[in-house]
Amino acid sequence: MAGSNFGSFKGEKGESAAAAGAAAQRRDPYEVLGVGRNATEQEIKSAFRRMALKYHPDKNADDPIASEKFQEATFSYNILSDPDKRRQYDSSGFEAIEADSQELELDLSSLNTVNTVFAALFSKLGVPIKTTVSATVLEEALNGSVEISQLQLGKSVCRKVEKQTAHFYSVDITDKEAKMGLVCRVHSTAKSKFKLLYFEPEDNGGLSLALQEDSAKTGKVTSAGMFFLGFPVYRFEQNNSAAAAKDPDSAFFKRLDGFQPCEVNELKAGTHYFAVYGDNFFKSASYTIEVVCAEPFSAEKERLRSVEAKIIAKRSELSKFESEYREVLAKFTEMTSRYAQEMQTIDDLLKERNAIHASYTNNPTLQLSSSSSKGKSPSKGSKREDDQTVKKEKKSKSQPMPMDGSRGDDEGTKNKKEKKPKDRIRRKKWFNIHLKVDKRRPC
Repeated sequence: MAGSNFGSFKGEKGESAAAAGAAAQRRDPYEVLGVGRNATEQEIKSAFRRMALKYHPDKNADDPIASEKFQEATFSYNILSDPDKRRQYDSSGFEAIEADSQELELDLSSLNTVNTVFAALFSKLGVPIKTTVSATVLEEALNGSVEISQLQLGKSVCRKVEKQTAHFYSVDITDKEAKMGLVCRVHSTAKSKFKLLYFEPEDNGGLSLALQEDSAKTGKVTSAGMFFLGFPVYRFEQNNSAAAAKDPDSAFFKRLDGFQPCEVNELKAGTHYFAVYGDNFFKSASYTIEVVCAEPFSAEKERLRSVEAKIIAKRSELSKFESEYREVLAKFTEMTSRYAQEMQTIDDLLKERNAIHASYTNNPTLQLSSSSSKGKSPSKGSKREDDQTVKKEKKSKSQPMPMDGSRGDDEGTKNKKEKKPKDRIRRKKWFNIHLKVDKRRPC
């Protein structure tokens, strides 16, 4: 389950918040968000939420200063909200962070039609496009001006939500139900894109976004879920498919890095608020939402706890396995190169050996053939022709020419054959004479 992610938007000029923040004079992210260096994740989210609502371009369309502050806040939040990037910044500053490679999110409600079309096209082509919840929806929730529907435990509701809008639901749970655990799941048989959101109540009666889970394809549907079972249930973010295609080995070893712990593991008795946000580019999203108590699913609960623990253990094992794999792979590459070199060396030596063997002869034809082929094995046809040539030469030497100048036996035989008539006249024999006999008259 993803935490609340308020990413950057892409304006009409196509400038991303990361690029603008990097180009501008960089300030300390803690100073930008107004939090201390020991601030918790929730304090960082709350500080960014306030700044995002205050300086969002939807509310300050013609204010370049507000746009600058929003970009700076987004850039700072992208660093501090990621544990690895925050640790790198704390140890080495901005130099340890590749700002240009950060995956930022788009607020589709802030894009014009042309940019939305381009974003949809890239998404169809397989380029992952991350989106964030519209600032208008967040502001309405914070002000308490959203319509909330009551949702009963164990009963599913099927609806359609328009793009970049949200349906809000409230669920009441008892102490027993809170202790047993709660699960909220949303799926779409139409494979619509949506976000499952969890809101916490504020003192002023409004709602603030606390958790966010993007829909993902699971078989023939898209689904998202939040599990409050009293133990850590991890959210899983898929790796970039384009990066995986370029380096599948690195993608494999980083595959489980997308498992991040959820900030909320259990709920208290009382009223809780969920929302389904339409994340399609142009059309509404069809979905079914259901909230159930985990009491009847005790076996599934224990299996999930076991699987989650195994995945986290396997993630730590992959780090060790990667170093071993890289070492063996380098050795294998070295051995493969040596194998090719040794094979070539052996072939060259055998060719040279065959050429030397063939040079032991007084026949100039064989010497010429062996020197020109340089040890190549002759074909069957050429070998047969060479054998016939040798036989003819031997035969001609063993049969001397007659002293009287007459031709040899071969030529005489040949002339006799030529003198034979082509066609002989067939003579009829007496037993072949046809006799006509009248069968009607007796002999």
